Amino acid sequence: MKFHFQPVCSLGLIGALISSTAFAFSLADLSNQDASSGLKAALDKGATVAVSKLGVENGFLNNDKVKIGLPGVLEQARPLLRMTGKGQQLDDLVLSMNHAAESAVPLAKPLLLNAVKSMSITDAKNILSGGETSVTDFFKQKTAAPLEVKFLPIVKKITDQNGVSAQYNATMGMVSKTGLVPGQAATVEGYVTQRALDGLFYMIGEEEKAIRRDPVGAGSAIIGKVFGALKQ
Repeated sequence: MKFHFQPVCSLGLIGALISSTAFAFSLADLSNQDASSGLKAALDKGATVAVSKLGVENGFLNNDKVKIGLPGVLEQARPLLRMTGKGQQLDDLVLSMNHAAESAVPLAKPLLLNAVKSMSITDAKNILSGGETSVTDFFKQKTAAPLEVKFLPIVKKITDQNGVSAQYNATMGMVSKTGLVPGQAATVEGYVTQRALDGLFYMIGEEEKAIRRDPVGAGSAIIGKVFGALKQ
């Protein structure tokens, strides 16, 4: 008597099984080297995407999430200033502030990528599992201060061209001595520099969240492997 055995599954089903188990391991199963490599790849991707979106013409101006408006005091005084004929200067200042930010952002990429080198392999897993923006927080901790130094002169060169900026700085320079004004708000360039940094880290954070939601969709095998493990 002859027996005929049917295949227990098709090639398609085998593929589906392989795909479903591709990331069926936890962060604890990853080697420190893999965790480090995945984190570095994610850092690189986050930095590259954020800079490419913001460091272009109207990168800030056309993005409502990061667009830089007038400093609080100027915004409050806008109606009165418009009545005194300063309306166009205010509008021009908003344009110059956002263009200053977009001009400064490309300076960030080398510093962001160099920050990865300061990360130890053994720290990688802690950074990865620290929360939905822990990678971005690492970036911010390591680069915010030196980026501020890099951004400030670029921003100042552009914003100084607006007359309202100079008037604001002169007035706030006196007010800041009272201690009632935060340091970064004492000058237009300080305000814009801080907002540019906030926008940069916001965009890196959004990219990190996207990677965590869909590791495979990031288009990198090592990112898929490492961040896929976090979902187990």
